[in-house]
Amino acid sequence: MDYQFFQELLSIDSTSGKERKVAEWLAERLPGMFPAANRPELRAEEVGDGTLNLLLTWGAPRIVFCSHLDTVPPYIPPTFADDVIKGRGSCDAKGQVFAIVEACKRLAEEGKTDFGLLLLAGEETGSWGAKAFAKTDFKAEYLVVGEPTDNCMVSASKGTKSFDLKFTGEPFHSGYPQYGVSAVDLFVEFVNALKAKDFGMDPVLGETTWNIGLLHSDNPQNILSPELTCRLYFRTTFVSDEAVCQWMEEAPSVIPGLTGNLAVTPRGGDTPARYWTVEGLPAKSVAFGSDAPHLKNFMHKAICGPGSITVAHRDDECVRVADLATAVEQYIALYLAVSK
Repeated sequence: MDYQFFQELLSIDSTSGKERKVAEWLAERLPGMFPAANRPELRAEEVGDGTLNLLLTWGAPRIVFCSHLDTVPPYIPPTFADDVIKGRGSCDAKGQVFAIVEACKRLAEEGKTDFGLLLLAGEETGSWGAKAFAKTDFKAEYLVVGEPTDNCMVSASKGTKSFDLKFTGEPFHSGYPQYGVSAVDLFVEFVNALKAKDFGMDPVLGETTWNIGLLHSDNPQNILSPELTCRLYFRTTFVSDEAVCQWMEEAPSVIPGLTGNLAVTPRGGDTPARYWTVEGLPAKSVAFGSDAPHLKNFMHKAICGPGSITVAHRDDECVRVADLATAVEQYIALYLAVSK
C-alpha cells in the first residue's frame, strides 16, 4: 500500500475549518493514482462554508465509499513506526480515507466499475458537508461510511440531540446571597435533576449519556452570577430519543426554582439508527455519531473502518498498519457483496 501517500495526507493540517486545503490537494492528486484505462470522473462541489466535497465515480455507482476530511484540533504531525501510525486524523478519519482509496485503487486496477468515492467536509462540526451533499441529485443504493469501528460493521448507533441553555439569575453582593439568585446555583439544580432522571436502558444501545460544553458565566467572584450559558449534548437510544426531547421541553417548568430562569433552545440532531451489515463480517453497536444519518441519497447504509474510537480525538490518536490492511480487504468484500 502507498504509505507515502498516507504520510502526505496526514501532513496536511485539515482541522475543522481548514479542510479545503486537503480537499484541493486530493482533487489534484487522486485521479492520477488510478490506472489510465479506468480513471474516475471527479466532481468537486463547494460547501457553503468555503470548503469542498469531492465525489469520484466509476460508471454509475451502486455502492459509494465515504469518509470525512476534517479532523478535531489541535493538529498533530504524523509519526510512523513499524506497526503503528500516529498523528491527527490517523484514526479519525484519514485512516479510513486512506483505506478506502487503497480499496478503490484495487477495484479500478481489476477493471471494476459502478462504485464511487465520496469525501466530505465538516463532519466534526455538524456534518455540513453531508447535509450539503444530501441536497444534490446524486443517488445510489449502498453507502459505506468509514469511521473507527475496529473493523466491525455498525449494527446500530445512538442518536444525538443538542440544546443551548441560558440560566438567568439576579446579581447581588456575594456577601448577601439571600438577596439575589445565582445563575450558577440554578445550573447546579438543573444538573442534579438531569443526573436523577432515568431515561431507561435500551437492550441494543444501552444507557443514554450526555455531556456539557461551552460553559460560560462571566461574573466577578464577589457578585452572584447574573447569567450562565452552556450547551447540552445527548447520545440517545431507541428507548430515550423522544423522552429526552420531551423532558428538555418540560424542564424549565417542572424543576423547582427554574421557572422563568431557564431558556432551552433545541439545536437539532439525529435519531438512533440501524445499519446494513453483511453476514460473515463482525458487527457491533456504537455510541458515536457520523455523517451517515444525514446522507439521504442512499437506500442502504453501513459504517465500518480501521482504528478504535477509544483513541479518536485524543493526543495519542493512532492506527495499526495491520488494521488498515484488514479494512482494505473488507471494503473490497462489501463491493463484491453487492455486485453479485
